[in-house]
Amino acid sequence: MDTRPRTAHPAPPVAARVNSAGAGWLASASPFPRSVLALWADNPGATMVLPCGRAFDVIALPALFGRRVLDRLWSAGPGSGPVAAQQSRLLLFTAPGTAQRLPALLGWEEWGGRERPGVPPLLCHGTGDAVTVPPLWPPDETEPTPPSTRWLVAPEERHPWLPGPETLLWACVRTARTARTEGRGTPVTSAPTIPRG
Repeated sequence: MDTRPRTAHPAPPVAARVNSAGAGWLASASPFPRSVLALWADNPGATMVLPCGRAFDVIALPALFGRRVLDRLWSAGPGSGPVAAQQSRLLLFTAPGTAQRLPALLGWEEWGGRERPGVPPLLCHGTGDAVTVPPLWPPDETEPTPPSTRWLVAPEERHPWLPGPETLLWACVRTARTARTEGRGTPVTSAPTIPRG
């Protein structure tokens, strides 16, 4: 569990813009950060594929469960690092190494199975994987439909705080337990697999 002092956090915005410090941090994931920044300078509305494992790992959660985890991180926990929405998943940007460690921690907690339905399948992207990150700027309000990929919590610092595997384990466990006690258990028909990549 993260021991960083908790402060009151505002609710995450619906869509956010990445500032220059955040763009620098994202670009640092690439072996060619200047090229990434040059491409974004020409088109800040472009998506970009960046490697994981260097500046960040990414944990992709199903949208509803991910939103509950994010709410828990902001209301009762230390907050979150950058978060993106991508189609039917939330992408939580985490500390490097989280993608490798989190599946083992969840397995140790014995999630899944008929008697203890728990965390739905997560996609853990770490070293050797790459993810598509949203554009730095969301489209303007004249767009007829919202983009399928957008920042919910945009990176705003050159060295943002990123949750590690213990913080995400805590949030996933608490979210799954709350869902069960409130009678809205996560529908898992079999033990979840947690694929890498």
